[in-house]
Amino acid sequence: MSEVLHLAYEGRTAILTLDNPPANTWTPESLDELERIVQELNRKSDVIALVITSASKKFFSAGADLKRFDNLTPDEARPFAESFGRAFEALSDFTGLSIAAINGYAMGGGLEVALACDLRIAEEGAIMALPEAAVGLLPCAGGTQNLTLLVGEAWAKRMILCGEKVDAEKALKIGLIEEMVGTGESFERAKALASDAGRQSPDALRACKKLVQMGRSGFSREALPTERELFLELFSGKNQQEGVSAFLEKRKPEWYYE
Repeated sequence: MSEVLHLAYEGRTAILTLDNPPANTWTPESLDELERIVQELNRKSDVIALVITSASKKFFSAGADLKRFDNLTPDEARPFAESFGRAFEALSDFTGLSIAAINGYAMGGGLEVALACDLRIAEEGAIMALPEAAVGLLPCAGGTQNLTLLVGEAWAKRMILCGEKVDAEKALKIGLIEEMVGTGESFERAKALASDAGRQSPDALRACKKLVQMGRSGFSREALPTERELFLELFSGKNQQEGVSAFLEKRKPEWYYE
């Protein structure tokens, strides 16, 4: 088991804790481990639900570590993008019920992992955003598709194109999360919902989830590879490096408009 992903079980619920201080950022290695964990859980007929939580009190997950994107070519960035895609698509395809217990900041790939879950419970102090365009990147792990599916095109554009952050109250209103709870309560609430799922017929639950996701209106699975390819194309231009450099140097980016 990875040092940054801790898997435990409570009854028929698997609990995956993100523990990569200080901000629970993702690496290709932890993403590959997430994919393996989900595949392992799919082979366990007695596991009905998966709760993803955080060991940090401030961050659910801040997404990718931008230091890993400094001075990369498209070919060098490809393994990271593909690891993101495989991991979060595997999570979306988990045969049971998946629930994200969002207790703090969920940014970029940190929000995308929550978007890949079936349900999202957020604490009142949580902040959610897909800020990739501000650093010359784009959400490449299902974010453009899953966010639009949940909140609609207009709010997806506000969050992705305008970089708008939303708190838990706003997220509840626009349909980004299903429930808002008090500080420190998201994990227990997520486990309670997982317990509810555990009382269903496991065969019926898995069949129902499959059917519900087959009926997704407007969701294009074919767009996911395109999402990653466009992400990689950004590394061919100047603005991706400028965005990452500006972030690391704590200054405003000077974009190129060629």
